[in-house]
Formats: sequence, C-alpha cells, structure tokens
Amino acid sequence: MDSMLDEKAKALFRKLLAEYYTRTKNIAPDRIEQREFGFGDFEKKIAYRHYAFKSEEQLSAYLAKEAPPFVSYSQAYYEKPDARPMESKNLIGAEMVFDLDADDLNLKCKLEHGSSWVCDNCLESVKNETIKLIEDFLVPDFGFSEHELRVNFSGNRGYHVHVSSEKIFNLGQEARKEISDYITANGISASALFSTLGLRGVGLRGPKPTDYGWGGRFARGVISAINSGTSALIDLGIESKTASMLVRKRASIITGITSGNWDVISITKKAEFWSNVLKSLSVKQSDSIDKNVTIDMHHIIRLPDTIHGDTGLIAKRLGSMKELDKFDPMNDAIAFKEGRVKIHAAKVPKFHMNSEQFGPYENQDMELPIYAALYLVLKRVATLL
Repeated sequence: MDSMLDEKAKALFRKLLAEYYTRTKNIAPDRIEQREFGFGDFEKKIAYRHYAFKSEEQLSAYLAKEAPPFVSYSQAYYEKPDARPMESKNLIGAEMVFDLDADDLNLKCKLEHGSSWVCDNCLESVKNETIKLIEDFLVPDFGFSEHELRVNFSGNRGYHVHVSSEKIFNLGQEARKEISDYITANGISASALFSTLGLRGVGLRGPKPTDYGWGGRFARGVISAINSGTSALIDLGIESKTASMLVRKRASIITGITSGNWDVISITKKAEFWSNVLKSLSVKQSDSIDKNVTIDMHHIIRLPDTIHGDTGLIAKRLGSMKELDKFDPMNDAIAFKEGRVKIHAAKVPKFHMNSEQFGPYENQDMELPIYAALYLVLKRVATLL
C-alpha cells in the first residue's frame, strides 16, 4: 500500500490526539524546564527539535493545540534546552536510556510477517529482553535499585528503560559505551571466558558459576538452561540433538561446570558453539541506532505516555517490574476506545487488541473498533472509507 496517509486519516488522528492531550494529566517529565523537546509529523518521527517548556501546563497546552504524531524529549538536562547549536545548551548531566526493539531480535516470525508488522511473539520476546536487561544486568551487576529505573512501552515494537541515578548522571560517552558493550557482550569472546580454548591436548577450562562478571553469568546461564530442559537450550541457539544430550547428562555436566571443567561436554567447533551461546545470553540491541540511544547524551526519545504516530498506542509508563511482567501493549496501551470506523484492509495478519481477535484480512472492506482500525491505518496496511 501507499506509505503516505491520506488527508482524511491525518485529520481523524489529529482530532483524536488533541482530545487525548486535552484530557491527559501528569505527562511532563521531571525537571521539565531543563529538557529539550522534539516533535514529528507523518513523514518523520523527529521533524523539528530544540523546543523548551517552563511547565507542565505549557507543554500540555502545546500538545493539545498542535496534536503532533510524535513527541520526544531529551535524556539530558541543559541550562538552555532550546538553544542551538548543541554546544550552546550547556549540558548539566544526563540519564541513560536503553531502547529495545523487537526488530533487532531477528526472530523467525519476522520472515513470515516482515519487519513493519509486530506479532504476539515479537512483543513477548522483546519484553523478555527488557526484563533480562533489568534483572540480569542493571540491578545485580551495576547496583541500580528499582526506583532508579523507569520503564515505558515504546508505543510500537519495544520498550525504553531509563536509568536515573547519580552514578551515571555525569558519565561521558566512553563510559556509557563501556556499559552498553558489557551488557551486549560486545568485545567479549569465548576465548576470554575459556582460558584453554584452542589449545591441543589440554582440557577445556572455563568459568565457574561463582565467578564475577560475564564468566559467572555465562556459567550460571548454561546451568539454568540445562536445568530448564531442551527448549531453554534451543532458545540459546543450541541444536535439538545437542540440547537433548546436555539434558541427559545433566548431573555430570553441571558438576563439571561448577568446578570449571567444561570438558564433560563433548562439543565440536567449541569456539563457534560457545560464542553463539554467549550472544544468546547478552541483551540484544542493534549495532548502530539503538546503542547510540544509550551512548549519545544528546539523543531525544519518545516521551512516556504520549501517542506513537505509527500505531495510535500509548508509550505507556509502567510503574513496576510486576506491572511490566503482566503488561500486554495490545490490551493495556490502547488510547482510543469509543467508536467504530470503516476501513479497507489490504493484507493484514491475524492480531489481537483489547482482548479481541482480528484478521487475517485481504482486500476487504469492514467496520472495526476505532483502536483496531486506526492501528491498521497508521501501519499503512489499511485505508479509511
């Protein structure tokens, strides 16, 4: 279908946006007067930036009047957030943000529906990555407490994790890159974990579960997967035949790993095999765009509780890990529930919203609840009638 929205669809969406921002309260970030804001239109997610607001009332009035399809704000705090060029803003400090997107996970389901669509497996997988980031890295390894972490749904295909802590407030780009590299295992090789890898006639010595850092994490991750069964090992990229062997010999293998003896596991191409497992245990972010969100202190990102212009869903702020665990964006991030709209759907996979199943559709005219119709129209797989 045409990737451009027609004027009728734009007018409807802007009307709904204006109503949403008129009724929605507490949308401003903390220290709003020190944040830079940017806004997007139907062609670009950030079409213009270098805006500043002195109060929540001022921001809310702007959003209700202009109804922008995309709203972003800075993770950084500035003395003059609306100044330009960037150097003139006078950086005070910055939070750190992780942007996790289902498109970066290279899931098999993407081969079926493409990268522009998001299925239930996509959303569940990226939520699991977000939980892994927090519970396996940010809290235990870096010592951040849960109240220093804020999580919100991106509004489309993933989650944003904001770290607001004095520990990272004044960290520069290189330090932020080191944190990102550690979490994504960038620069960590299997040979760094296995001291005798590649040496002939020498038993494979590797990390123990009590070791610090990636070594201990790797050993604990493998043991946990073995204890969980073949499906957990397959999720680490291990072939089913090898996974079954590991489960059968579970007791002796775990005993060996616990003492640092990894030769109990008979594996060919060991370096390649354990490198793949290492990648599976890391948190997946893309090599360029999403890592730059973490590293670049001047990056602006979706403002929580605003509407995503490609879905009509709320970039919903989540209050706790318990809420994240239960969160289903296709039920819990719906902004517009009243009314029905007639559309023509081109080719649409099966999907669910608001606990109701829709599709699949192909070249069909129909009337749908406004949230489902708007989702398809903004995804450019349907048009308004």
